[in-house]
Amino acid sequence: MPYLHPYGHTDGLWHGTAIMLPGGGVKARLYDDTMLPHPIDLVAIYGDDLRLCWYAAPDAAAPLAFSAAMREELAHISVAIIGISGTGSVVAEQLLRMGVGELIVIDDDRIEDKNLNRILNSTKADADAARLKVDVFKDVAERINPSAYVKVLPLRIGTPEAIEAVAEADIIFSCVDSFGGRHIADRLAAAMVQPLFDVGISIPVYHPDGKMAISNVNGRIDYIQPKCSSLGDRGVYTPQHLAAEEKRERDPEAYRQLVGEGYMSGANEEAPSVISVNMRAASAVVQEFIARRYSYRLESNSHYARTKFDLAAEEHDYFAEESFQATPHAYAGCGLEFPLLGLPALEDMRCR
Repeated sequence: MPYLHPYGHTDGLWHGTAIMLPGGGVKARLYDDTMLPHPIDLVAIYGDDLRLCWYAAPDAAAPLAFSAAMREELAHISVAIIGISGTGSVVAEQLLRMGVGELIVIDDDRIEDKNLNRILNSTKADADAARLKVDVFKDVAERINPSAYVKVLPLRIGTPEAIEAVAEADIIFSCVDSFGGRHIADRLAAAMVQPLFDVGISIPVYHPDGKMAISNVNGRIDYIQPKCSSLGDRGVYTPQHLAAEEKRERDPEAYRQLVGEGYMSGANEEAPSVISVNMRAASAVVQEFIARRYSYRLESNSHYARTKFDLAAEEHDYFAEESFQATPHAYAGCGLEFPLLGLPALEDMRCR
């Protein structure tokens, strides 16, 4: 979108105005170089709750959760899903059937036999043809919800084209199995002032008396809001994680094995049967989104910056935003300005 000129001299660019109404809603318009006004359909206010101020009714309350009115509003929302594999395919399916109007899906991987036990709608024929995961999803999406606009990119999130596509969304879901992918999603959400929902699972094992046993069955849901703690601040990834992963990626076979073991650390399981856990975590992350826009919790959403569950111990833990210390970042709120996400390496790719 063209930037806003502070003195009203557009020189061919647009400027804008916004007013806050008594109820706290915001109504905004852009003016073109002939001073013709253009309404801004949506002004979003992202905090512990997701407030969406629609131009036609900026002070209107959010629809009732799980209602037809919720579905009607979702038809006007754009959601990006990074990763369409084990958890991502379940997240995408839920959002599609809930009626989200636009889905932007990013994944460069192809269907393999080992994926068939946990990627929804994938078939043996897809694996035999080594079809792109995003293409499999798009084909199904057109049959399930023909009114939804589904944009798929067979790219890694660490590419300028994928980053620019996700930047157009209102909401981001991160369903990746790599530290690098989460790092880019984290920076992108901060730069574009977008809310980010991240999901991960792990099933570590140990070997008592030489036998293999499940240590715990963990799921983690993180909600990242603008100007607050990031996934990096919360220790989801560290510089050491990123450096080690980069080294491993130089050996693709070793990296594939790493991803295969990502669910069950120490088990050497390339195709773990984890779809039930994936579904539990994917449902939890979508519910987190619903709760923050279509409030139904008895307590404030501020208590749930992170949710962790352990199915082995049947425990749930909740962490408020105050549990984490936020680190200011120079790229926060800068959009897609140079250098892209504050990473010169990405800028080099964009200039090629």
